[in-house]
Amino acid sequence: MIYKLKRELKLLDVFCIASGAMISSGLFVLPALAYAKAGPAVVFAYILAGILVLPSLFAKAELATAMPKAGGVYFFIERSMGAPVGTIGGLASWFSLSFKTAFALVGIGVFATLINPAITEPQIKLIAVGSCLFFMFVNIFGVKEAGRFQIGLVLALIGILVFYLVRGFLFIDPHRYVPFAPFGMSSIFATAGLVFVSFGGLTKICCVAEEVKDPGRNIPLGMFLAFIVVMFLYAAVIFVTIGLVDSDQLSKTLTPISLGASSFLGSFGGIALAIAALLAFVSTANAGILTASRDSMAMSRDKLLPKIFQRINVKYKTPHLSIIFTTIFMIVVILFLSLENLVKTASTLKILLFIFVNLSLIVMRESKIQSYRPKFRSPLYPWIQIAGIIGYIFLIFKMGKTPLLITGAFIICGFTWYMVYARSKVKRQAALMHVIERLTARELVNKTLPDELRDIIIERDEIVEDRFDSLINECAILDLEGSVGMEDFFGKVADSLANSIGVGKNKIVQLLMEREKESSTVIRPGLAIPHIVVETKSKFTILLARCKEGIVFPESDSKVHVVFILAGSKDERNFHLRALAAIAEISQSRDFDEKWLNARDAEELRHIILLAERKRFLGR
Repeated sequence: MIYKLKRELKLLDVFCIASGAMISSGLFVLPALAYAKAGPAVVFAYILAGILVLPSLFAKAELATAMPKAGGVYFFIERSMGAPVGTIGGLASWFSLSFKTAFALVGIGVFATLINPAITEPQIKLIAVGSCLFFMFVNIFGVKEAGRFQIGLVLALIGILVFYLVRGFLFIDPHRYVPFAPFGMSSIFATAGLVFVSFGGLTKICCVAEEVKDPGRNIPLGMFLAFIVVMFLYAAVIFVTIGLVDSDQLSKTLTPISLGASSFLGSFGGIALAIAALLAFVSTANAGILTASRDSMAMSRDKLLPKIFQRINVKYKTPHLSIIFTTIFMIVVILFLSLENLVKTASTLKILLFIFVNLSLIVMRESKIQSYRPKFRSPLYPWIQIAGIIGYIFLIFKMGKTPLLITGAFIICGFTWYMVYARSKVKRQAALMHVIERLTARELVNKTLPDELRDIIIERDEIVEDRFDSLINECAILDLEGSVGMEDFFGKVADSLANSIGVGKNKIVQLLMEREKESSTVIRPGLAIPHIVVETKSKFTILLARCKEGIVFPESDSKVHVVFILAGSKDERNFHLRALAAIAEISQSRDFDEKWLNARDAEELRHIILLAERKRFLGR
């Protein structure tokens, strides 16, 4: 049984989840560590990291609108490149979100020391654990409640940061920006890799895409708005902070923004920005638990993890067991891993995921699956994805040996889990097999993925199937080889329709020929809609036909490639007209003929009709 989640998140929720997941350690802790490596040029390092996120932002926006399912990045990777790579990607996504969230939870304890300096290190960890448990209950009680909580946090945080920028700009000292790049240009690239994790939360919303209303609009729009706002805040806040704080102080503190505020507002400013930092860490922790738990849930649905992770709470409609297990894992991380290891691991796994997600987009596009229909399409495909992959590999190498070792170890562990636990349970084929089929011209694939994508689109667009859809689901489809004459074609049609409408083959051919003599049923170049009335009661059927080489209709100047045959009794006259209206609307849609001719088989032809945008009549 597949457990369903409720669609309750709106555009503001999407914006706040994505923004809140970014405005935390990347702004309130990492700028000081990054400044020590790059000097004032750290501003460019953040901008460079943001630019490098764009290929993945475009890729995830497209994939999420095509496949708005729980698990997000994991789901994209698994469906495009298969279960082995999907297992690695899913675990990487789950672990990176968990590590980043644990980092944010520890940050809550660290910044609490600014309010009460007497807090000890064990108490910091206890504060983090307590916060983790609090957010666990918030998320169990419902995604809507978690979303509302997130909105309040993020809007308050943005307000405080805007105040900091407006007031702090008046007190900056230009001399603090000289020399601008004391460690050379290469330090900027290395630092970009370090701060790259700051933007990792941007695409967290993909993990809860299944719970977003109107995902085709709200997911990409919310992500782009979050990117623009947070990119500005990162660059502006760090620029102002550098101008407010002396170099030797800034490179040694773990609370750079609070230090900047205290330079012109005194202790009140430091405390105010410490509160802002707490809000930031709280928002990241809330969003982290919300999204990380969906990775394990999605992997459980696909049998890559035990089925217990996919269970939904009957009352609150949330994956409570997945949330609880994710919380336990985060508590272990908080208690036993150092801050530095958290940052390095989270950054490395996030870069690895971005490589996978760009590959996923390329595979999905090149598979040419008809039911892959994103509402948003990445610009500059495939060059921006290729550039992104190269840039991410470059970042991993520039970060040193530790990230390379983490990446290699994680890939080995993920593949081992797949071989030991999941291999015997998974039978799905990925979009990559459709690419191989195109290149080799061999029947290597089954139809599970196109059918699944079709069902996702029906759910995404809230399509309620009408009688026309039901007939298309059941109708016969002729996919003819070579060019044929009209009478021969009608003979093949009669062979397929005779049993379903209870009329003899010869009679069907006769009716079709007589209808054609009255007036040609070729309504435009390449398309014909022969329709006949049969002497029965309560009968109506449809037949679809494709002939790439063309059917020769005597009254038409061009060959026909697309045919809809309608056959019904007199008492079905009203539905006959509705069916004609539906066909007219479908056949006039953009790229219909191209999709029809390029479809691989009869089932893809069926999907083209079922997924077409048209007015649906829910009555008989």
